[in-house]
Amino acid sequence: MIDKRPFHSLGGADHGWLKAKHHFSFASYYDPAKMGWGSIRVWNDDEIQAQTGFPPHPHDNMEIITYVREGAITHQDSLGNKGRTEAGDVQVMSAGSGIRHSEYNLENETTKIFQIWVMPSSRGEAPSWGAKPFPKGDRSGKFVTLASGFDADGDVLKIRTPARLLGATLLKDQSESYTPLATEPATTRHLYLVVAKGKVSVNGVELNERDGAAIKDEAALEILALEDAEVVLLDAA
Repeated sequence: MIDKRPFHSLGGADHGWLKAKHHFSFASYYDPAKMGWGSIRVWNDDEIQAQTGFPPHPHDNMEIITYVREGAITHQDSLGNKGRTEAGDVQVMSAGSGIRHSEYNLENETTKIFQIWVMPSSRGEAPSWGAKPFPKGDRSGKFVTLASGFDADGDVLKIRTPARLLGATLLKDQSESYTPLATEPATTRHLYLVVAKGKVSVNGVELNERDGAAIKDEAALEILALEDAEVVLLDAA
């Protein structure tokens, strides 16, 4: 099953400094049919104007992944962490028992990000933060794991949930396949794919730039680039 979520159909808000589109119910946007997808709770498509951002605010018991599409985001939190994450790179904040953080666009251009929230496997753990560069050349024509809750995925950003975030850049007419994780025979995986740039087809379903697709019960995915494209895929419980 592939449920296409066209970008123009997404809920959202325009705060002036922030233009946000929500793949799932968030803040003032509420759709009882889109409260999440398995353990995936939030996928926001944010455009943050230059020299603005999110002032310090709290979170707890959520895995929060930021994928930077364009520009850069500067992070600071109550643990003393500071960092600047650039386009193509990823940061992960495990909110755990509680953390305050700010996310500012200190650049002279608009920053565009995907912010993804996934529910953790357990509550009340110590909070943490980390970031990692992922040069696009390393994922040219193939999926590369960006963050994972599986030890077998090695030296990637860790999330505290049985999920895997992947990214791929594909040239026009290139294709890449992906087989969903099989953690337990009785477990249904919930996949969510968003086209960061370009246009692709996923098992014959065409997706334009910034469209999403909620996927489950597909034995494998065949992603074909209909034009040069960048895709982000989350495979979650």
